[in-house]
Amino acid sequence: MKKIKLITTIAIASISLITACKKDNSSPSSTAGSNTNVITLQTTVQATVPLASTSTFALLAGSTITNTGATTVTGDIGLSPGSSVGGFPPGVLNGTLYINDATANQAKTDLTAAYNNAAGRTCTDIVTISGNIGGLTLTPGLYKSTSSLALSSGNLTFDAKGNASAVFIIQIASALTVTSGRQVILAGGALASNIFWQVGSSATFGTTSVFQGTVMAMQSITFDTGATLNGKALARTGGVTMAASTITKE
Repeated sequence: MKKIKLITTIAIASISLITACKKDNSSPSSTAGSNTNVITLQTTVQATVPLASTSTFALLAGSTITNTGATTVTGDIGLSPGSSVGGFPPGVLNGTLYINDATANQAKTDLTAAYNNAAGRTCTDIVTISGNIGGLTLTPGLYKSTSSLALSSGNLTFDAKGNASAVFIIQIASALTVTSGRQVILAGGALASNIFWQVGSSATFGTTSVFQGTVMAMQSITFDTGATLNGKALARTGGVTMAASTITKE
């Protein structure tokens, strides 16, 4: 009888332990990566990043702008302090080209201010993200990565929860990489014009990828063949490279 009671006690204890582990694993986390799609809802409302004169530009670069193939750019293109813009035509520009003039120089000054504004944001409920963010759904607020970010497995969704004014800011310490065919999807009234990517080094968008938002990169931005951006590609010191790409200012 004692042996039976002992076995019964151990069995009950084991079941209780397993149940407790399951409950712990299901709790929300303020850190998100490739192994979870649970994102903590933030209560801090982020204001938009002020772009000033940069708001009219689809592309802005520091060193060079290069294109091959049937690229279409809707919005202005600016280059400062560089002077080399190549590939238009065959690329089509539905906007105005500014090369190292007063307009381009002012836009670069305003880009620096916008970049620093986004990089300097902080709040008590900031969410840390890391690694591959494919498959996640992000709600309005401030997100931070202390290294690089990639969209390489599944698509990324921005859900504004019915608020078309909702702002999303993503701070990235180094590079942003989007692999071929991956997409950023807008849901719940989210707008590309309210999504801001502050990239500490360079951004690369793979073949036929579809991306949303204003990309402010410290160095360069590269669009591989057929890549699409609804937003702005703004490179502070490096160049912007395109290949039969579509960039539409939002």
